[in-house]
Amino acid sequence: MNNFPAPVNGTGQPPAVLVIAIRKLLRPLVRLMLAFQITYPFVINLLKAIYVEVAEEEFKVGNKRPSDSRVNLLTGVHRKDVKRLRSEPEEHSKMPRNISIGAQLISVWLGSEQFSDGTGHPLPLPLRTSGTAKNSKCFDDLVEMVCKQDIRPRVILDEWLNIGVATLDSESRVVLNTGAFTPERGFDEKAFFFGKNIHDHLSASTNNLLGQQPSYFDRSVYYDNLTLDSVQQLNVLANELGMNALTALNKSALVLQQKDQSKTERDYRMNFGVFNYNAVHKSEDRDLKGDQDA
Repeated sequence: MNNFPAPVNGTGQPPAVLVIAIRKLLRPLVRLMLAFQITYPFVINLLKAIYVEVAEEEFKVGNKRPSDSRVNLLTGVHRKDVKRLRSEPEEHSKMPRNISIGAQLISVWLGSEQFSDGTGHPLPLPLRTSGTAKNSKCFDDLVEMVCKQDIRPRVILDEWLNIGVATLDSESRVVLNTGAFTPERGFDEKAFFFGKNIHDHLSASTNNLLGQQPSYFDRSVYYDNLTLDSVQQLNVLANELGMNALTALNKSALVLQQKDQSKTERDYRMNFGVFNYNAVHKSEDRDLKGDQDA
């Protein structure tokens, strides 16, 4: 059974500071949902299912599956809804194949010495190797290395050109967008990584807030009272430093993943992200005013 902190005020109510934090993190999510006409009744039904799912998976007593009554007690969801939801088939949200292949290709392009220059930047790649450049690598080589001839390189290239992951230069070489960890276009790709990355960031923060070990690195730099010009300068610096950090970690992760192929226990995953945000002060931001520490 998980040992989570009890309410600290002795009244059976959740800590007020936690409620304020939850209200803050829900605001941008509600704004997104309203923009796509996801209504309150729809979200309530979705929350019911998630409450039941988390209670069943994370709040077991020993290895026993919790009863409907226990799930009802933990979540407040009516027993008839608990029973119905637990009898419905599970929805498995696997990474769409086109996104999985794209992520692997970008990782290899950015992390492999075969496809990057001496400074770690991705090389422009010709579509295919010409007869006079047998030792050079081309886009076809990259795709075949990752996909094992399972998909035609031109299909991937056309999709990448469409969503802004890559462009063609004046020599018709494929040039990787330096911000390719997040495509400029392509709603499905953006939505997938939105869910994946925010889930993992919240999971790390939740782990830390509950005092579980090991703790995860979760820090940010916050400043207010800045001009638009200053914020724009910091945006440029944040993008540069962020991409450097992602590229360096990707290179090390690729090497370690290749080493781990010979090992039997490969059950772990990792996710490292860097974010940057700025805005004019709004009411939901004012409780942070004056909190200017890194």
